[in-house]
Amino acid sequence: MTVMETAVDPRNPSYLENRSAMLERLHEFEDALDDARSGGGDKYVNRHHARGKLLPRERIELLVDQDAPFLELSPTAAWGTDFPVGASVVSGIGVIEGVECVIVANDPTVRGGAINPYALKKTQRAGQIALANRLPLVNLVESGGADLPTQAEIFIPGGGVFRDLTRLSAAGIPTISVVFGNATAGGAYVPGMSDYTIMVRHQAKVFLAGPPLVRMATGEITDDESLGGAAMHAGTSGLADYLAEDERDGLRLARQVVRRLNWRKQGPGPRTALPQPPKHDVEDLLAIASADQRTPFDPREVLLRVLDGSEFDEFKPGYGAALVTGWGELHGYPVGVLANARGVLFSEESQKAAQFIQLANASDTPLLFLQNTTGYMVGAEYEQRGIIKHGALMINAVSNSTVPHITINLGASYGAGNYGMCGRAYDPRFLFTWPNAKSAVMGPTQLAGVLSIVARQAAEAKGQHYDEDSDQAMRMMVEQQIESQSTALFLSGRLYDDGIIDPRDTRTVLGLCLSAIHNAPIKGAEGFGVFRM
Repeated sequence: MTVMETAVDPRNPSYLENRSAMLERLHEFEDALDDARSGGGDKYVNRHHARGKLLPRERIELLVDQDAPFLELSPTAAWGTDFPVGASVVSGIGVIEGVECVIVANDPTVRGGAINPYALKKTQRAGQIALANRLPLVNLVESGGADLPTQAEIFIPGGGVFRDLTRLSAAGIPTISVVFGNATAGGAYVPGMSDYTIMVRHQAKVFLAGPPLVRMATGEITDDESLGGAAMHAGTSGLADYLAEDERDGLRLARQVVRRLNWRKQGPGPRTALPQPPKHDVEDLLAIASADQRTPFDPREVLLRVLDGSEFDEFKPGYGAALVTGWGELHGYPVGVLANARGVLFSEESQKAAQFIQLANASDTPLLFLQNTTGYMVGAEYEQRGIIKHGALMINAVSNSTVPHITINLGASYGAGNYGMCGRAYDPRFLFTWPNAKSAVMGPTQLAGVLSIVARQAAEAKGQHYDEDSDQAMRMMVEQQIESQSTALFLSGRLYDDGIIDPRDTRTVLGLCLSAIHNAPIKGAEGFGVFRM
């Protein structure tokens, strides 16, 4: 392989400017993380602890193997909305008895763990990840059910959670529930539809309707324990497979279940048992992305701080140079890389990408997309040269590729470039963003300018005077709106990615994802759609 050399100079003023801008975005992200980790606030956290109960992250910490990593997903879900940051659910991938599992834990300190629209999206995304990557799913359940004021947004789509549980089971992917408290109404179907169900004595309460509703509906007077207590379900209804004495015992039993799954990965293991770390300082990743997104940066500088041994075999380096493609390894796993180098995608880059994606599928090699694109080139010359059909060629290849894709937005992801570089709509197995990243139809200045041109032409067509002061005010308003709605925190809050990551953690996050992906077979596409040449 080719060992790349760095051109980064820490003494360069741009290095310090880029680093300062990235750290500022990181501080904003860390503030949002603090909000998420605080749950429902000190009052409700203290009340929960006073009852002898554990918080969701405490439960996860006891569930996963000691000192094993936990890759939390969408930790800032619901940021910038009316709902608490984190969306009352903690989800992620953790190692239990040596087995990588998707874990979903309700946070009962936030409105009793009630499921709001963002909690639903977060839970469903966890199920998608479990199915696509063949990962056992463990639910740590304590939820009062639907957030009733927003039931119109969650009732109908919420049924998909139960459907997904049964589909996982049908695919031979184990599902496990540990019930620590309430699992009411629709929430009762989570343990009901899991392969294995553990309930904590004197805490778990699983029923379709609580005592008050039963009395209103049937006139029957009953109590929580006889209606849906853990002991009743373990000894009478048979819904509970295991009866835990307390929360720690419930987590011990969950680990016991996973240990007895006889789980084996179906994908190939890493080529190298002890891969070489990158040869360049990971701290430089804070200073590589440009503070001004209009200034491109070389993604090779990222690759040589992420790939094993900083080794990268570039494919077609002299053709379509605005897109870097090539082969490397990451934590011993082979990867093919597509990375934007100069923002705009031309016809050459599109054709190069389509060929490279076909090659990756022919060799069953996962693909890593590093986004920093303003989209496909526009203009008469480029339209005449076939930018639409060439862009379609690239998007066709991305759409029909069946090897796993992982996407990271390093800076910008605008227009159809988002699609060609495997944005959320193209189902990458994982998609993460750096805290400086932005994504929208186009940049704020460009979008406001387009609206201005259209409004000016409409006024001229009607023979009306065009108010320049109003135009300036409109442009400022639109730019501010698009700027705020294209930030990493805004988009991550709406679950358009799987989370924001510190650039210095990029190699670790990718390694965890690649390991998880290889629980399932890695198989390239045997055919693509019609390529318009």
